[in-house]
Amino acid sequence: MELRQVHYFLAVAEELHFGRAAERLRIVQPTVSQQIRRLEREVGLDLFERTTRSVRLTPAGQAFLPHARALVGAERAGLAAMAALRSEEETALRIGTNVGLGVRLDRLLDDLAERAPQLAVELVGIPAADRLRKVRDGELDAAFIRGLARSPGLDLLPVWRDPLVAALPASHPLAAADRVALADLAGLPLRIAPREANPHLVDLIVGACQGAGFEPVMGPAFSAFSTDQDTLASIGTGRPSWTVFYASKAESVPTSRTVFRPFAHPVPTAQTFLAVRPSAPVRRLAALLDACRAQAQ
Repeated sequence: MELRQVHYFLAVAEELHFGRAAERLRIVQPTVSQQIRRLEREVGLDLFERTTRSVRLTPAGQAFLPHARALVGAERAGLAAMAALRSEEETALRIGTNVGLGVRLDRLLDDLAERAPQLAVELVGIPAADRLRKVRDGELDAAFIRGLARSPGLDLLPVWRDPLVAALPASHPLAAADRVALADLAGLPLRIAPREANPHLVDLIVGACQGAGFEPVMGPAFSAFSTDQDTLASIGTGRPSWTVFYASKAESVPTSRTVFRPFAHPVPTAQTFLAVRPSAPVRRLAALLDACRAQAQ
């Protein structure tokens, strides 16, 4: 038995006319008649009573009708399930990005492309609050976020920790060291974004300075619109000062008047999370989660 024969049977059973059934199926009438005959031979019973004036279902046809509908319904359900799965695998994966991901983001995207080449990745760089809102609303599939322990309505999956490095004037004596202790920076002004622009980063580095035994001297705050190059140029020019960069970001930023130096132990680090909806399709995000785990190693 072929599914097309079942479709032909249902069309005739509903139209009770071979010509109208053929028009509905967009095929010629002899093909419908031929396939119905083959189906009848296979089941060993006549399914229709045919006269020159009418077509009626036989008792066998009446008995077969609900099973034919169930077969077609199962076919449609199977095709719909495959379409949904195909949609999960082929549509764009929309990811909200965090500032400072740097080369880690490049490596993650390369890894993701190898794991799931069919995915079209769309990156969206917007403020943290907007990122989280769009994930909740389904406008983003996931978003990178730092400094949150929880967010109502979302799962925050820890993916990796980002160490910070110090950015210093290349002419400063501390620039000659392989590593810089936080306590050695106590006499230099710290220049960083306003707390309202990046509360997690500001609280993290101020807390690290306090843990090292000093209250940082705050220099002029950087504008929320300052670029990485603006920041580095400011640090490398004029009165000596220092700031921090995420190590993964520092790897991708060219600089000549400023140097990056790792911190001596204990190194300030920031936890990065991937924010997702609890109801997000696991299969759709599997490759992204695997790529994130690889970055943490």
